[in-house]
Amino acid sequence: MSYSVSVLNPWMIACRSSELKANAPRATTVEANHLVLFRDESGVPAALEDRCAHRNTPLSIGTVKHGRLHCAYHGWTYNADGAVVEVPALPVQHVCKHAVRRYHSVEQDGFVWVSLYADAPGVKPLAFPHLHEAGWTHFVMKTRFEARVDACLENFLDCPHATFVHRYLFRAPTARNVKAVMRTLPDGAEAEFFEEPREKSLVWWLLAPHGGDMRHTDRYIAPRTSRVDYVFPNGLHYIITSSCTALNERETQVYTVISFRYGRIGPLIRLVFEPLSRRIIRQDVEILAQQGRNIARFGEPRFSDTHADLLGPHIRAWRDAISGGGAFPVAGTEHHVDIRL
Repeated sequence: MSYSVSVLNPWMIACRSSELKANAPRATTVEANHLVLFRDESGVPAALEDRCAHRNTPLSIGTVKHGRLHCAYHGWTYNADGAVVEVPALPVQHVCKHAVRRYHSVEQDGFVWVSLYADAPGVKPLAFPHLHEAGWTHFVMKTRFEARVDACLENFLDCPHATFVHRYLFRAPTARNVKAVMRTLPDGAEAEFFEEPREKSLVWWLLAPHGGDMRHTDRYIAPRTSRVDYVFPNGLHYIITSSCTALNERETQVYTVISFRYGRIGPLIRLVFEPLSRRIIRQDVEILAQQGRNIARFGEPRFSDTHADLLGPHIRAWRDAISGGGAFPVAGTEHHVDIRL
Protein backbone atom coordinates (compact mmCIF):
# COMPACT_ATOMS: atom_id res chain seq x y z
CA MET A 1 0.00 0.00 0.00
CA SER A 2 1.35 3.38 -0.97
CA TYR A 3 -1.34 5.93 -0.15
CA SER A 4 -0.92 8.67 2.41
CA VAL A 5 -2.26 7.98 5.90
CA SER A 6 -3.01 11.70 6.24
CA VAL A 7 -5.38 11.55 3.27
CA LEU A 8 -7.04 8.14 3.49
CA ASN A 9 -8.15 6.13 6.47
CA PRO A 10 -5.97 3.00 6.87
CA TRP A 11 -8.16 1.13 9.37
CA MET A 12 -9.92 -2.12 8.39
CA ILE A 13 -12.37 -4.19 10.41
CA ALA A 14 -10.85 -7.46 11.58
CA CYS A 15 -13.89 -8.75 13.48
CA ARG A 16 -16.78 -7.68 15.66
CA SER A 17 -15.92 -6.96 19.29
CA SER A 18 -18.25 -9.72 20.45
CA GLU A 19 -16.30 -12.26 18.39
CA LEU A 20 -13.05 -11.63 20.30
CA LYS A 21 -13.31 -13.28 23.71
CA ALA A 22 -11.11 -12.50 26.69
CA ASN A 23 -9.67 -16.01 27.02
CA ALA A 24 -9.25 -17.20 23.43
CA PRO A 25 -7.30 -16.00 20.38
CA ARG A 26 -8.99 -15.49 17.02
CA ALA A 27 -7.53 -15.99 13.55
CA THR A 28 -8.35 -13.47 10.87
CA THR A 29 -7.13 -12.48 7.41
CA VAL A 30 -6.72 -8.91 6.20
CA GLU A 31 -5.50 -8.26 2.65
CA ALA A 32 -3.87 -11.72 2.54
CA ASN A 33 -2.08 -11.08 5.85
CA HIS A 34 -2.76 -13.80 8.41
CA LEU A 35 -3.27 -12.30 11.86
CA VAL A 36 -4.11 -13.53 15.33
CA LEU A 37 -6.18 -11.34 17.61
CA PHE A 38 -6.36 -11.56 21.39
CA ARG A 39 -7.11 -9.33 24.37
CA ASP A 40 -4.38 -8.22 26.72
CA GLU A 41 -4.75 -8.14 30.50
CA SER A 42 -6.73 -4.90 30.29
CA GLY A 43 -9.06 -6.29 27.62
CA VAL A 44 -7.53 -4.19 24.85
CA PRO A 45 -7.29 -5.98 21.47
CA ALA A 46 -3.85 -6.92 20.15
CA ALA A 47 -3.02 -8.11 16.63
CA LEU A 48 0.07 -10.19 15.76
CA GLU A 49 1.28 -12.21 12.80
CA ASP A 50 -0.30 -15.65 13.16
CA ARG A 51 2.98 -17.56 13.18
CA CYS A 52 5.10 -18.50 16.16
CA ALA A 53 8.69 -17.30 15.88
CA HIS A 54 9.92 -20.71 17.06
CA ARG A 55 8.48 -23.34 14.70
CA ASN A 56 5.85 -21.32 12.80
CA THR A 57 2.83 -22.99 14.40
CA PRO A 58 -0.34 -20.86 14.16
CA LEU A 59 -0.61 -18.79 17.31
CA SER A 60 -4.38 -18.72 16.82
CA ILE A 61 -4.62 -22.36 17.99
CA GLY A 62 -2.95 -21.43 21.27
CA THR A 63 -4.39 -20.10 24.52
CA VAL A 64 -4.65 -16.75 26.29
CA LYS A 65 -3.81 -16.51 29.99
CA HIS A 66 -3.60 -13.25 31.91
CA GLY A 67 -3.53 -11.29 28.68
CA ARG A 68 -0.62 -13.20 27.14
CA LEU A 69 -0.73 -15.52 24.14
CA HIS A 70 0.73 -19.03 24.54
CA CYS A 71 1.73 -21.12 21.52
CA ALA A 72 0.14 -24.57 21.44
CA TYR A 73 3.36 -26.32 20.28
CA HIS A 74 6.08 -25.40 22.80
CA GLY A 75 4.34 -22.81 24.95
CA TRP A 76 6.31 -19.77 23.80
CA THR A 77 4.51 -16.82 25.32
CA TYR A 78 3.88 -13.43 23.67
CA ASN A 79 2.77 -10.08 24.98
CA ALA A 80 0.59 -7.59 23.11
CA ASP A 81 3.64 -6.09 21.38
CA GLY A 82 4.58 -9.44 19.84
CA ALA A 83 7.65 -9.97 22.03
CA VAL A 84 8.46 -13.40 23.46
CA VAL A 85 8.30 -13.07 27.24
CA GLU A 86 8.68 -16.73 28.21
CA VAL A 87 10.17 -19.92 26.79
CA PRO A 88 9.05 -22.76 29.10
CA ALA A 89 11.85 -25.13 27.96
CA LEU A 90 14.55 -22.80 29.31
CA PRO A 91 15.29 -23.41 33.00
CA VAL A 92 16.42 -19.82 33.45
CA GLN A 93 14.67 -17.03 31.59
CA HIS A 94 17.14 -14.86 29.72
CA VAL A 95 16.39 -11.65 27.88
CA CYS A 96 14.76 -12.91 24.71
CA LYS A 97 15.04 -11.00 21.45
CA HIS A 98 12.58 -13.17 19.55
CA ALA A 99 9.31 -11.55 18.45
CA VAL A 100 6.61 -11.66 15.80
CA ARG A 101 5.25 -8.74 13.87
CA ARG A 102 2.71 -6.59 15.68
CA TYR A 103 -0.09 -4.76 13.89
CA HIS A 104 -1.82 -1.69 15.25
CA SER A 105 -5.34 -2.37 16.52
CA VAL A 106 -8.13 -0.39 18.12
CA GLU A 107 -11.70 -1.04 19.26
CA GLN A 108 -14.48 1.30 18.13
CA ASP A 109 -18.23 1.10 17.40
CA GLY A 110 -18.37 -2.57 18.40
CA PHE A 111 -15.59 -3.63 16.00
CA VAL A 112 -11.91 -4.49 16.26
CA TRP A 113 -9.97 -2.55 13.61
CA VAL A 114 -6.42 -3.13 12.40
CA SER A 115 -3.93 -1.18 10.33
CA LEU A 116 -1.18 -2.78 8.27
CA TYR A 117 1.09 0.23 8.58
CA ALA A 118 4.30 -0.04 10.58
CA ASP A 119 3.76 3.39 12.11
CA ALA A 120 0.80 4.16 14.33
CA PRO A 121 -1.95 5.79 12.25
CA GLY A 122 -2.70 9.41 13.10
CA VAL A 123 -6.43 9.03 12.50
CA LYS A 124 -9.23 7.00 14.06
CA PRO A 125 -11.36 4.53 12.12
CA LEU A 126 -14.30 6.04 10.27
CA ALA A 127 -17.23 6.25 12.67
CA PHE A 128 -20.56 4.66 11.81
CA PRO A 129 -23.16 7.46 11.97
CA HIS A 130 -25.70 7.89 14.78
CA LEU A 131 -24.90 4.70 16.68
CA HIS A 132 -26.71 4.61 20.04
CA GLU A 133 -28.18 8.10 19.56
CA ALA A 134 -31.66 8.78 20.91
CA GLY A 135 -34.35 8.16 18.30
CA TRP A 136 -32.07 6.03 16.14
CA THR A 137 -32.09 2.24 15.72
CA HIS A 138 -29.38 0.16 14.10
CA PHE A 139 -28.38 -3.38 13.21
CA VAL A 140 -25.21 -4.95 11.81
CA MET A 141 -24.74 -7.41 8.96
CA LYS A 142 -21.53 -9.35 8.35
CA THR A 143 -21.36 -10.73 4.82
CA ARG A 144 -18.64 -12.57 2.93
CA PHE A 145 -18.52 -11.85 -0.79
CA GLU A 146 -16.75 -13.85 -3.46
CA ALA A 147 -15.74 -10.57 -5.06
CA ARG A 148 -13.11 -7.85 -4.97
CA VAL A 149 -13.50 -4.75 -2.82
CA ASP A 150 -14.08 -2.46 -5.81
CA ALA A 151 -16.82 -4.74 -7.15
CA CYS A 152 -18.57 -4.75 -3.76
CA LEU A 153 -18.35 -0.97 -3.42
CA GLU A 154 -19.74 -0.35 -6.90
CA ASN A 155 -22.58 -2.79 -6.26
CA PHE A 156 -23.58 -1.04 -3.03
CA LEU A 157 -23.65 2.35 -4.82
CA ASP A 158 -25.22 1.29 -8.12
CA CYS A 159 -28.90 2.09 -8.68
CA PRO A 160 -29.60 0.44 -12.08
CA HIS A 161 -28.76 -3.09 -10.95
CA ALA A 162 -31.43 -2.97 -8.24
CA THR A 163 -34.27 -2.94 -10.77
CA PHE A 164 -33.09 -6.36 -11.96
CA VAL A 165 -31.35 -8.10 -9.05
CA HIS A 166 -33.81 -6.81 -6.42
CA ARG A 167 -36.88 -6.44 -8.62
CA TYR A 168 -40.04 -5.58 -6.65
CA LEU A 169 -38.19 -6.12 -3.39
CA PHE A 170 -36.20 -2.88 -3.44
CA ARG A 171 -36.80 -1.38 -6.88
CA ALA A 172 -38.77 -2.07 -10.03
CA PRO A 173 -38.28 -0.80 -13.60
CA THR A 174 -40.49 2.26 -14.18
CA ALA A 175 -38.75 3.65 -17.31
CA ARG A 176 -38.71 7.09 -15.69
CA ASN A 177 -35.92 9.58 -16.18
CA VAL A 178 -34.11 10.54 -12.99
CA LYS A 179 -31.78 13.50 -12.58
CA ALA A 180 -28.53 12.98 -10.73
CA VAL A 181 -25.64 15.21 -9.74
CA MET A 182 -22.14 13.72 -9.60
CA ARG A 183 -19.56 15.39 -7.37
CA THR A 184 -15.93 14.53 -6.81
CA LEU A 185 -14.74 14.93 -3.21
CA PRO A 186 -11.34 15.10 -1.50
CA ASP A 187 -11.85 11.55 -0.21
CA GLY A 188 -13.99 10.03 -2.97
CA ALA A 189 -17.16 10.91 -4.84
CA GLU A 190 -20.93 11.12 -4.40
CA ALA A 191 -24.09 10.99 -6.49
CA GLU A 192 -27.32 12.72 -5.48
CA PHE A 193 -30.65 11.70 -7.05
CA PHE A 194 -33.83 13.73 -7.54
CA GLU A 195 -37.47 12.68 -8.14
CA GLU A 196 -36.56 9.05 -7.83
CA PRO A 197 -39.41 6.52 -8.35
CA ARG A 198 -40.46 4.36 -5.42
CA GLU A 199 -43.38 2.49 -7.00
CA LYS A 200 -43.59 -1.30 -6.87
CA SER A 201 -40.98 -1.52 -4.12
CA LEU A 202 -41.79 -3.65 -1.09
CA VAL A 203 -39.14 -1.89 1.02
CA TRP A 204 -40.47 1.62 0.39
CA TRP A 205 -44.11 0.55 0.55
CA LEU A 206 -43.54 -0.85 4.04
CA LEU A 207 -40.91 1.50 5.44
CA ALA A 208 -41.39 4.97 3.94
CA PRO A 209 -44.14 7.60 3.71
CA HIS A 210 -46.10 7.29 0.49
CA GLY A 211 -46.03 11.03 -0.15
CA GLY A 212 -43.28 13.62 -0.39
CA ASP A 213 -39.91 13.61 -2.08
CA MET A 214 -37.08 11.30 -1.12
CA ARG A 215 -33.55 12.68 -1.02
CA HIS A 216 -31.11 9.94 -1.93
CA THR A 217 -27.30 10.27 -1.84
CA ASP A 218 -24.72 7.58 -2.60
CA ARG A 219 -21.18 8.26 -1.42
CA TYR A 220 -17.87 6.48 -1.93
CA ILE A 221 -15.33 7.19 0.83
CA ALA A 222 -11.86 6.06 -0.22
CA PRO A 223 -10.43 3.59 0.13
CA ARG A 224 -13.04 0.99 1.20
CA THR A 225 -16.31 2.50 2.50
CA SER A 226 -19.72 3.16 0.99
CA ARG A 227 -22.52 5.22 2.49
CA VAL A 228 -26.12 5.49 1.26
CA ASP A 229 -28.55 8.03 2.72
CA TYR A 230 -32.32 8.16 2.21
CA VAL A 231 -34.00 11.20 3.79
CA PHE A 232 -37.73 11.96 3.82
CA PRO A 233 -39.58 15.22 4.62
CA ASN A 234 -41.06 13.88 7.86
CA GLY A 235 -37.59 13.38 9.37
CA LEU A 236 -37.34 9.69 8.56
CA HIS A 237 -33.74 8.88 7.67
CA TYR A 238 -32.05 5.63 6.61
CA ILE A 239 -28.25 5.29 6.43
CA ILE A 240 -26.50 2.20 5.07
CA THR A 241 -22.74 2.20 5.70
CA SER A 242 -20.54 -0.66 4.51
CA SER A 243 -16.87 -1.14 5.37
CA CYS A 244 -15.02 -3.61 3.15
CA THR A 245 -12.08 -5.70 4.34
CA ALA A 246 -10.24 -7.56 1.59
CA LEU A 247 -9.43 -11.12 2.61
CA ASN A 248 -7.45 -11.79 -0.57
CA GLU A 249 -7.62 -10.86 -4.26
CA ARG A 250 -11.03 -12.49 -4.75
CA GLU A 251 -12.86 -12.38 -1.40
CA THR A 252 -14.14 -9.52 0.71
CA GLN A 253 -15.65 -9.40 4.18
CA VAL A 254 -18.24 -6.63 4.40
CA TYR A 255 -19.51 -5.16 7.66
CA THR A 256 -22.70 -3.18 7.09
CA VAL A 257 -24.30 -0.97 9.71
CA ILE A 258 -27.85 0.17 8.95
CA SER A 259 -28.97 3.09 11.11
CA PHE A 260 -32.40 4.65 10.85
CA ARG A 261 -34.38 7.34 12.60
CA TYR A 262 -37.92 6.14 13.09
CA GLY A 263 -38.56 7.35 16.63
CA ARG A 264 -39.95 5.10 19.32
CA ILE A 265 -41.19 2.42 16.94
CA GLY A 266 -37.71 1.93 15.49
CA PRO A 267 -37.24 -1.47 17.19
CA LEU A 268 -40.54 -2.65 15.68
CA ILE A 269 -39.49 -1.43 12.23
CA ARG A 270 -36.27 -3.37 12.62
CA LEU A 271 -38.26 -6.61 12.86
CA VAL A 272 -39.27 -6.05 9.23
CA PHE A 273 -36.32 -4.11 7.91
CA GLU A 274 -33.54 -6.45 9.02
CA PRO A 275 -34.79 -9.65 7.34
CA LEU A 276 -35.56 -7.69 4.16
CA SER A 277 -32.04 -6.24 4.19
CA ARG A 278 -30.49 -9.65 4.69
CA ARG A 279 -32.47 -11.07 1.78
CA ILE A 280 -31.41 -8.18 -0.46
CA ILE A 281 -27.73 -8.56 0.41
CA ARG A 282 -27.90 -12.31 -0.29
CA GLN A 283 -29.04 -11.42 -3.80
CA ASP A 284 -25.98 -9.18 -4.15
CA VAL A 285 -23.75 -11.99 -2.89
CA GLU A 286 -25.09 -14.30 -5.60
CA ILE A 287 -24.76 -11.88 -8.52
CA LEU A 288 -21.25 -10.75 -7.53
CA ALA A 289 -20.15 -14.37 -7.21
CA GLN A 290 -21.40 -15.03 -10.74
CA GLN A 291 -19.61 -11.92 -11.99
CA GLY A 292 -16.34 -12.85 -10.28
CA ARG A 293 -16.37 -16.43 -11.53
CA ASN A 294 -16.98 -15.29 -15.08
CA ILE A 295 -14.15 -12.76 -14.92
CA ALA A 296 -11.88 -15.56 -13.68
CA ARG A 297 -13.11 -17.81 -16.49
CA PHE A 298 -12.11 -15.24 -19.11
CA GLY A 299 -8.89 -14.30 -17.32
CA GLU A 300 -9.44 -10.57 -16.80
CA PRO A 301 -12.20 -7.95 -16.59
CA ARG A 302 -13.21 -6.01 -19.69
CA PHE A 303 -15.69 -3.39 -18.50
CA SER A 304 -17.70 -0.97 -20.64
CA ASP A 305 -18.98 2.19 -18.96
CA THR A 306 -21.81 4.54 -19.86
CA HIS A 307 -22.88 7.78 -18.17
CA ALA A 308 -25.37 5.69 -16.15
CA ASP A 309 -22.40 4.07 -14.35
CA LEU A 310 -22.05 6.93 -11.93
CA LEU A 311 -19.67 5.88 -9.16
CA GLY A 312 -18.01 2.74 -10.51
CA PRO A 313 -15.39 4.59 -12.63
CA HIS A 314 -14.55 6.86 -9.68
CA ILE A 315 -14.10 3.87 -7.36
CA ARG A 316 -11.76 2.17 -9.83
CA ALA A 317 -9.82 5.40 -10.43
CA TRP A 318 -9.26 5.90 -6.70
CA ARG A 319 -8.29 2.30 -6.03
CA ASP A 320 -5.99 2.17 -9.07
CA ALA A 321 -4.24 5.31 -7.79
CA ILE A 322 -3.93 3.76 -4.33
CA SER A 323 -2.49 0.46 -5.55
CA GLY A 324 -0.26 2.05 -8.18
CA GLY A 325 0.93 5.03 -6.15
CA GLY A 326 -0.47 7.50 -8.68
CA ALA A 327 -2.23 10.83 -8.25
CA PHE A 328 -5.67 10.80 -6.65
CA PRO A 329 -8.65 11.95 -8.75
CA VAL A 330 -9.25 15.70 -8.72
CA ALA A 331 -11.85 16.95 -6.22
CA GLY A 332 -14.34 19.77 -6.73
CA THR A 333 -15.92 18.81 -10.05
CA GLU A 334 -19.68 18.52 -10.56
CA HIS A 335 -21.77 17.40 -13.49
CA HIS A 336 -25.46 16.62 -14.07
CA VAL A 337 -26.60 13.30 -15.52
CA ASP A 338 -29.95 11.89 -16.61
CA ILE A 339 -30.47 8.17 -16.09
CA ARG A 340 -33.51 5.90 -16.37
CA LEU A 341 -34.76 3.75 -13.51
